[in-house]
Amino acid sequence: MSSNPGPELNAALAALSTIILGKERQLRLSLACLLARGHLLIEDLPGVGKTTLALALARVFGLHFQRLQFTSDLLPADILGVSIYDTGTGGFRFHPGPVFSEVVLADEINRASPKTQSALLEAMEERQVTSDGATRALPDPFFVIATQNPGEQIGTYPLPESQLDRFLMRLSLGYPAAAAERALLIEPERRDLLAGLPPVLTAARLCELQAEVRRVRTAPALVDYLLALVRASREHRALRHGLSPRAGLALKHAAQAWALLEGRHGVIPEDLQAVFTAVAAHRLSVAERADAQVVAAEIVASVAVP
Repeated sequence: MSSNPGPELNAALAALSTIILGKERQLRLSLACLLARGHLLIEDLPGVGKTTLALALARVFGLHFQRLQFTSDLLPADILGVSIYDTGTGGFRFHPGPVFSEVVLADEINRASPKTQSALLEAMEERQVTSDGATRALPDPFFVIATQNPGEQIGTYPLPESQLDRFLMRLSLGYPAAAAERALLIEPERRDLLAGLPPVLTAARLCELQAEVRRVRTAPALVDYLLALVRASREHRALRHGLSPRAGLALKHAAQAWALLEGRHGVIPEDLQAVFTAVAAHRLSVAERADAQVVAAEIVASVAVP
């Protein structure tokens, strides 16, 4: 285990907090998601700072950023890239799409057709793209942040379960508190502040921290607690089905990242509780009129800590 990364991560959180005001928990979850090598889905109303958060995360870590606006006429090739015939060489040449970036913002992902949404599946899971029979590796680190408008808005397609499962976490920013909203009106525009935000860490250092997350110790008793939470989800009366084994791995990795953010080299139950709803709620298949967030909280409350 390398030296304590706490000061570096605290500096990153402090920098993010100058851009996104009054949302410390959401910022910590977003950073934990990045450290765990996951992908992040932000579901909220337009105008609450989803895109700004994605830009801020890229700036703080000095990562190459691409934004892709999802629309109903967007095609998979617009995301992945396309092979074009080169008259000079007499062959086809692949032109990479915006997915070949370290941070990809899939803005309003649920406004695109299911076929276009599925173009991200291989990229998010395998960190590679297959086109015209050739497999091309994506950058490392590779982080997808997707924003999603509420499903009741006009012109949206619900994300299928297979797509939702590719996101380590789903969260909402919500409206800012009164003091934070007042500051937004008085202070310079957040985009202007972003332009002057210096990187706190490098892409290489982020990769080191991501590797360090996987070395955070998970004691056998903690694994038993995690498994008990997973089993409780499978037995809950308000759920059609519970969490999968892959969801259990996602919980473990997210808890390891949260522990590292807290300056610990071992996971404790509170780390698992802190990330449980963000990791689990969008993976729960709820019965009619049930709320996944409420059910996730009930599961945590019902399972005794070993």
